[in-house]
Amino acid sequence: MRTPILAANWKMHKNVGEAVAFVEEFLPLVADAEGVEMVLAPPFTALDRVGQTLAGSAVKLASQNVNPEAKGAFTGEIAPGMLVDLGCAYAIVGHSERRHIYGEDDTLVARKAAALLAEDIRPIVCVGETLDQREANRTFDVIGGQLEGSLAEVDPARAEDVVLAYEPVWAIGTGRTATPEIAQEVHAFIREGLAKRFGERASQIRIQYGGSVKPDNVYELMAQPDIDGALVGGASLEPESFSRIVLFDRQGSA
Repeated sequence: MRTPILAANWKMHKNVGEAVAFVEEFLPLVADAEGVEMVLAPPFTALDRVGQTLAGSAVKLASQNVNPEAKGAFTGEIAPGMLVDLGCAYAIVGHSERRHIYGEDDTLVARKAAALLAEDIRPIVCVGETLDQREANRTFDVIGGQLEGSLAEVDPARAEDVVLAYEPVWAIGTGRTATPEIAQEVHAFIREGLAKRFGERASQIRIQYGGSVKPDNVYELMAQPDIDGALVGGASLEPESFSRIVLFDRQGSA
């Protein structure tokens, strides 16, 4: 049985004070949550204080990015071991904004994923197609290639420690959301790809959906057989909103 994982990606939002205030308001709202894993990914500057504030709670800490090198002359970067020091359990790699704005490719994503696993941090590996690619009927070709390249360095023995996140680029921050049926179709394709790479272990790998997830659509998305959680952007910036997403199984369809 795969435990749903709901992760908040705050991107470049919230200073330290705002991040801590969020956590202090959020934790009581989800104190009774059961059967789900909750993750917060604040900016680098807030990781330490957010981690301290989460201490003793069921909510895990995540980084939004990482450099695959252990140390060295990489100005402005952060190493996997540094994330260990901060208490990170997860780190996001291959997000569409990293791929499309900063030119990160599958090879780099694969190196990041392997470096994180070496430090026992679980990577959340993002894949997804642009609107042009979807309209050109290239969705499966694009995602198949991203899966193959981005997971190339993952040891099959560690496959269950990886989380996949399908994020159609055309639905991120646009208010457009893939219908549950469209999302499920792609998630099923990803599951098939994982089975080719990792065999029976694929059935235990969690696949999140990301792309304008909100309290009023999370229930229907999570009802799909291959959707195991959500990677949430804008709707995760307010404690009440993200708590409703986390509690999807109690809210029903809003």
